[in-house]
Amino acid sequence: MTLAEITNQFEKVAANTPSLGKSIKFAFNEGPVHIDFTGDEAVVTNEDKPADCTITTSIETLDGIRKGSVNPMTAMMMGKVKVKGDMGLAMKLSSLFQ
Repeated sequence: MTLAEITNQFEKVAANTPSLGKSIKFAFNEGPVHIDFTGDEAVVTNEDKPADCTITTSIETLDGIRKGSVNPMTAMMMGKVKVKGDMGLAMKLSSLFQ
C-alpha cells in the first residue's frame, strides 16, 4: 500500500465520519496524512501540520491493523505504533482502519 492509496482510503472514510472537533495526523516514513475533523466536512491532506493527536507507524503496520492480522495494542506495546497527544481521539478512529 502506498501513501497515495492510504490517503485516498482516509478521504473516503473521513467523508462519512461526523465532525470530532479535532485533527489527527498519521506520520509514516513515506510522509504524513493529516485529517482535520474540525469543520462540517473532514479535510484530508498530506501536509505536515500540527494535530491534536499524532500516530506514528508504518504503512505496513497500519495495513496489518486494518486487515486484522496485527493487534493494535500489541503493536503499541512493541513500539510499532506510537501515539502523541489526545489518546481519546486515537481510540475513536477504529472506523478509519476498516
